[in-house]
Amino acid sequence: MRNNMRYLTHGPEETEALGQRLAATLRPGDVIAFYGDLGAGKTAFTRGLARGLEVSEPVTSPTYTIVNEYLSGRMPLFHFDMYRLGSSDELFDIGWEDYLARGGVCAVEWSENVSDALEDAITVCIRRLDDREREITIEGGSAHADLSL
Repeated sequence: MRNNMRYLTHGPEETEALGQRLAATLRPGDVIAFYGDLGAGKTAFTRGLARGLEVSEPVTSPTYTIVNEYLSGRMPLFHFDMYRLGSSDELFDIGWEDYLARGGVCAVEWSENVSDALEDAITVCIRRLDDREREITIEGGSAHADLSL
């Protein structure tokens, strides 16, 4: 059975804080599959993940690079943007299995484009309610049931 928790955040700071709390529960090889519209807060959530993993580099959207690697934390963070990928075949062409084998956390924006390759991922669905408020649903993973802000 997969855990399913719903949270309401009131600005990017709270969205980042929720990401930071989730990071404390993550293990090497975990995959975070993000779902949400443009501007929903996926990168803000990933900034929180990075802070929770003790990454020292600034986190930016990998829109034009497909993947940004952050190696300064307690485990690597690989931040993917799959917007331009047409299928999971293209994901494997960029070395997806190598990233999984490197013992880090893979945070995947626009994961719906490659969802068939993301087995056992922790899903983070971010729904924009207004300019600041977000409803965030986290499903899967083993220890995130008490992430409340």
